[in-house]
Amino acid sequence: MKKLSISLFCLIIISCNKSEHIAKEEVRADLTEVLQEDKVASVSSPVASYASQPSDKTVSENKTPSPTQRIDTISKKIIKNGDMRIQVGDIKKSQNQINEIIKNNQAYIQKEEFQNTDTDENLYITIRVPHKNFDTLVNSFSNGVGSVLSKNISSNDVTEEYTDVSIKLANKKIYLEKYRDMLKSAATTKDMLEIQEKIRELEDEIDVSEGRLRFIDDRVNYSTLNLNLYKEKVRSSATSKIGFGSRFGDSVTEGWNSFVAFILGIISLWPFFLLIPVFVFLWRKWRGRKKK
Repeated sequence: MKKLSISLFCLIIISCNKSEHIAKEEVRADLTEVLQEDKVASVSSPVASYASQPSDKTVSENKTPSPTQRIDTISKKIIKNGDMRIQVGDIKKSQNQINEIIKNNQAYIQKEEFQNTDTDENLYITIRVPHKNFDTLVNSFSNGVGSVLSKNISSNDVTEEYTDVSIKLANKKIYLEKYRDMLKSAATTKDMLEIQEKIRELEDEIDVSEGRLRFIDDRVNYSTLNLNLYKEKVRSSATSKIGFGSRFGDSVTEGWNSFVAFILGIISLWPFFLLIPVFVFLWRKWRGRKKK
């Protein structure tokens, strides 16, 4: 009876070990399968990635629209940008007029910079405006604000990039759910660590992709216009540049300034002048020794 009990106990232990070994092999097999699918998806095209079996199977189980169907609903993504330079008679007056135009077109100023030099004044404004109001805003600046010196408008179609990022993002979310399901059935610490590392990598990639989509949406929904208001200063002194007398006076002034700059430049070399007597003394001493 004692021998029979020992035999039964040994059989139970062997059976438990086999069951645990089989569970480990199943988890490792699942992990290998997902890793292989991930590699295939990374080297295949976005369309092929969505045509793969794991994606279609998972989507059909969840009863949600396929990624291809979701991509078909993406509208055109056009980013419009512009640069304008306008010459005005009064910077402040024109700035008030521009603020009124910006308000009427539901836009806002992202950046503003003012520069005042001896010859001109420049006001640089970066404006963000809703995509639908971009053309109206540009036309309002072109008519009535001042004389347009230059205007450059560009459009960039980013639909293909947006679609590509969206497809890859959907695939990564599908793989992320599969890895999370595998983590629940992981039997060893090694398998858990491998799956958790893969989950962390996928979560980082998903954050980057979602950030890129948000950036594109922002640039599409709000166009950017770089506006430069330019005012040329007029000399108000009695000796303006009109006439020979003013030019002669300016030439004399410029000549005197150049002469003063030359004298100051020579004075700044005084350390080298102190070395000249030393070099002369050493040269004469060397020459005297040579004659002897």
